[in-house]
Amino acid sequence: MSENFFYHALKIDHKICYGCTLCMRNCPTEAIRVRNGKATIYGNKCVDCGECYKVCPCGAVYVAQDDFDNIYNFKYRVVLMPSVFLGQFPEDIRASQVYSVIKEIGFTHVIEVEASTMTHTKLTNQYIYEHQDKKPLISTFCPAVVRLIQVKFPSLVDNLIPIKAPVDFTSIYIRKKLIDEGIDPKDIGVFYITPCAAKIAATKSPVGEDKSTVDGVLNMDTMYNMVLKQIKQHKEYDKSVSANDASSDSILFALTNGEKRLTDCKKSFAIDEIHNVMDFLEKVENDEIDDLDFLELRACDESCAGGILTCGNRFLINDRMTQRARKLADRERNGETSRRKEIYSEEKFLIDNSSVAKIMPRSMMVLDEDISIAFEKLTKIKEIEAMLPQTDCNVCGAPSCHALAEDIACDEAKMSDCVFMQRNLEMRNSLNVEESVEIMKKIWGEEKIKDYVLKK
Repeated sequence: MSENFFYHALKIDHKICYGCTLCMRNCPTEAIRVRNGKATIYGNKCVDCGECYKVCPCGAVYVAQDDFDNIYNFKYRVVLMPSVFLGQFPEDIRASQVYSVIKEIGFTHVIEVEASTMTHTKLTNQYIYEHQDKKPLISTFCPAVVRLIQVKFPSLVDNLIPIKAPVDFTSIYIRKKLIDEGIDPKDIGVFYITPCAAKIAATKSPVGEDKSTVDGVLNMDTMYNMVLKQIKQHKEYDKSVSANDASSDSILFALTNGEKRLTDCKKSFAIDEIHNVMDFLEKVENDEIDDLDFLELRACDESCAGGILTCGNRFLINDRMTQRARKLADRERNGETSRRKEIYSEEKFLIDNSSVAKIMPRSMMVLDEDISIAFEKLTKIKEIEAMLPQTDCNVCGAPSCHALAEDIACDEAKMSDCVFMQRNLEMRNSLNVEESVEIMKKIWGEEKIKDYVLKK
């Protein structure tokens, strides 16, 4: 897959969008513009964090997903289930019940993603120990954060730990296990239940790899509703199904502090919510923080428990996962769990297939292939920005005056898009009212401008 390609799971339905600008004003990377009265995503800036999805009042932003029926393209259908998926179900629904129902709806094998996190942690600690010259080292667990660093903090790309995510470890393990049992690799389909859009994007265009380790991605909200409906319809389930893939430590891996507490570091931080992450990365980039070993950064509030595709309250999900981990820890102390030990027998194979290629920076704004022309445009952006009013009023259809300056320099907007510049041009007789109205129509759509004029 091309290094210049970013797949995006977040889409905008222009039939529903009415250009309210909430998504544009809340996007952390200024990836959204309003054109012809509709929100438009700039793919080179979007990191699939899902902030636009959360704030859209009319449901115009949606998350693309694979067709569930794709699982039937394979004879052996494996589902990779994150612990956070189990955390959404009420306390009276057992993990083994969820496992059983998932098999009833079409899968032949179920395995928890976190089954491989202790091997992942072992490799992370080893990498931290061997690369003490690169501080702080940054986790690559959250794909939205990886993309954020690529496009907005490129100087920190070398600080990213180039190790596959636990979902890849578990996928590699279960695929090998089935092949070793004599199953044809072509008959094996591995599908991941995702709590967020970023992990869909990471599957479709993985960073540092040509191809994902999984064959498809299923949105967590869809899967949750399918499973819950089946549970409510059938009280009985196969009680022989085991649900002991993950350890008590690994169950909490996807929550805030879940990764940090397993690393061997003197000084580390766990930071969630993308705006908090950006604020902290700015301090790191500006060398305002010294002697920091490791960063666990997650785009969602409460990490994966706050993913945009989860169906429950993130704090309740966190609590249920913590309670489950506590009960499992008691069982571990009593020697009642053993199934997950199977994965450690393949630890060498996983380690041999754990690394990814060098992660490269990705420009949010390609000014020009010619470096001298790019510098000229950069100077032009600063000059244009100095002429703009710095009110960030959004009337131009851009999230800020700085964003408009970039668009103008890249020939994606004009100075006259700024309503303040329009007034100046009108006073100089360089622009008439009718021309100003036409400019606003291109940004906000003819109907909206017509309604505004009639009200006036």
